[in-house]
Amino acid sequence: MCCPELLRSIPAASDRADDRHDAALAVPPEALGRLRRVCDLTHTLTPDFPVFPAYRPFRSTRLFSVEANGFSAGEVAYAEHTGTHLDAPAHFFADGATTDVLPVGRFVAPLAVVSIAERAARDEDALLTVDDLAQWERRHGRIPAGAVVALHSGWEARLGQPGRFLNADAMGVMHAPGFSREAAEFLVHEREVAGAATDTLSLDFGPSATYDAHHVLLGARRYGLENVASLDRVPPSGAVIIVGAPKHAGGTGGPARLLALY
Repeated sequence: MCCPELLRSIPAASDRADDRHDAALAVPPEALGRLRRVCDLTHTLTPDFPVFPAYRPFRSTRLFSVEANGFSAGEVAYAEHTGTHLDAPAHFFADGATTDVLPVGRFVAPLAVVSIAERAARDEDALLTVDDLAQWERRHGRIPAGAVVALHSGWEARLGQPGRFLNADAMGVMHAPGFSREAAEFLVHEREVAGAATDTLSLDFGPSATYDAHHVLLGARRYGLENVASLDRVPPSGAVIIVGAPKHAGGTGGPARLLALY
């Protein structure tokens, strides 16, 4: 785990224009020196990775080969919200920030992992609640401002079972855990988080028709991270997440490389 000084030193989310390109990282060198491990929180993109039904799967085409051309290169195509990816505010709001203007100071953040995996094993539509956050804080201390709070539901284990990750019923309604509206509001207004993350396809629970968690978080200029991998391999508190966010003009989101340091 990293030291408490590191957690306290990372600033809360900022909207300063300068932070889009260059932001001070208030992390003491001695704190960084205590980080010893790196965990990849990113799934490998393949044509088989589950996507929201409205999107086409990831596609990869080989254009050149070493044998035929002396070099190798390919072309990839995917919907912005494919694989382990970031949701920018523009995903739900016409005037929301796009991927190219999100403040970079938010992309290095304390990581708080809140597990509801035991409950999700019994209830496929389980919600992460304010009480879950309160219990986490009783064990690990206050969620620091500027943190990314990740919901661990154990959903990743379903990836090897066709259809089980999307988990649609006979009516086509998907079932998966997510953040409650109240938890999202608490994280935004009471803890000033930089963003929220989940190991499922969506910040909202599967049957949601109103996408409350998305509206609360993205509406407050926070970002979301979905289909996050390996949350069971990092400590509940003390890790730092590095978000290798996409940066294309006008983007509503995009695949991201996520790393946890602890």
